[in-house]
Amino acid sequence: MAHFRRLPGPIADVWDWQHHGACKGRDSLQFFHPDGERGSSRGRRENAAKQVCGRCPVRSECAAHALTTREPYGVWGGFTENERHQLLQLGWRECADRRGDRVDVQRLEARLSDDVSAPAR
Repeated sequence: MAHFRRLPGPIADVWDWQHHGACKGRDSLQFFHPDGERGSSRGRRENAAKQVCGRCPVRSECAAHALTTREPYGVWGGFTENERHQLLQLGWRECADRRGDRVDVQRLEARLSDDVSAPAR
């Protein structure tokens, strides 16, 4: 469950980025898995969602929102549930701007790549 107390108040400027998302008007099933979805079908859906996110003008804001509120489901800002969980474990705040409403997506992706390539302990 999302942590609603972490959500900012109902200030239009805080939420305005959502009006500019590449996902706006798309079927939410592309970004959120149906019950029981696993394996290659889940991977294909997540990759398609990530392609939409890759060309999104507000990807940085979306990823920051998902990490700040600990969104438990779906692809947000080009990061899957598992990737966001990994970023929460690794630390992501130093990749955010001073206010925490934008993140450096490339640095987060590099952090995930570095963690995957690190030898197991």
